[in-house]
Amino acid sequence: MKTLHIKTASCDSHIICGEGAFQSEIPSLCEGLTFTVTDSNVYKLYRNIFDDIFSKSGTVYVIPAGEKSKNYNVLLGILKAMLSAGLKRNSTVFAVGGGVVGDICGLAASLYMRGVKLVQVPTTLLSQVDSSVGGKTAIDLCGVKNIVGTFYQPGTVVVDPMFLSTLPAREIRCGLGEIIKYGALNKDIYVKLIENKNNLRSPEFLKDITFDCIQHKAEVVRRDERENGLRKTLNLGHTTGHAFELYYKRKSHGEFVLIGMYYELFIAVKRGICAAEYADSLIQLIKKVINIPAYEDAEKACLMAVYDKKNVRAAEVSLIVPAEAGRCEELRLPVDEYAAEIAQCALKIREDKQ
Repeated sequence: MKTLHIKTASCDSHIICGEGAFQSEIPSLCEGLTFTVTDSNVYKLYRNIFDDIFSKSGTVYVIPAGEKSKNYNVLLGILKAMLSAGLKRNSTVFAVGGGVVGDICGLAASLYMRGVKLVQVPTTLLSQVDSSVGGKTAIDLCGVKNIVGTFYQPGTVVVDPMFLSTLPAREIRCGLGEIIKYGALNKDIYVKLIENKNNLRSPEFLKDITFDCIQHKAEVVRRDERENGLRKTLNLGHTTGHAFELYYKRKSHGEFVLIGMYYELFIAVKRGICAAEYADSLIQLIKKVINIPAYEDAEKACLMAVYDKKNVRAAEVSLIVPAEAGRCEELRLPVDEYAAEIAQCALKIREDKQ
């Protein structure tokens, strides 16, 4: 097992990663009154764990699986259940699940009594490599992703690859979306991905690369907890990816991140920010995971990007785009230029397929 510490102005976060981390760490963290949030899929797969460990020290609260649960009503239900369970400030809240569970449970923990102890136990590849670390919590509102939330660091994150064995192929693709994003941000991860491009779904490779991604994010969060500068780089691929996710809704978050990266790479190359050879190497990695759609109405869909939290000026879209191995840049574009170039990319994809 490997460990990391993130010391920020608000909290010290302790991350334990590796096989056996769950059995090693969780029982001792369950001392005192606990409250555990999970989703219906995870509960069905691991009910014995909830019965043997979490139910004995407190309440297990199950929410419906899926992004639709990231809403005000589900959040309010969690908070009411916390109150009914008699949680105090010295109680511990566990988020056991993927990104949705981590986001909404983290938000509830940050709000209840103005903050109770939080432990993240990510069970999907995406949540293990990315969303469980760094303290972002959120729900969606009026169709806009993650628009209501807080920065609230978990005291502990327990990352155990045992949960990956039950994931469907789509969830592996979803996690690989974030892993390839880290490859575009970190040269060492990029090299490792290129060396293993024909082995991306291997359990041993995923166990190894997970810690690398966590380590990169931990360092970014140490330096910029509240996304005032450096942490914005972690949104690479997300501006267009989120816009498409809001509009089309048919794929997973990580898959949309890869699609967003592809479209934004087209803009970066066109504008001379990213060399074509480097962009091609990233595109080959992306295509190992997902086929890129040539959306007919991409220009309309990408306009959802105006709601993105990273935008600081009206009628302008902020993109984080790869520049060279280990380096990215922020590109700010007027909305009309951004939409036109996204449409050009979609047209090129259609032409290449003919």
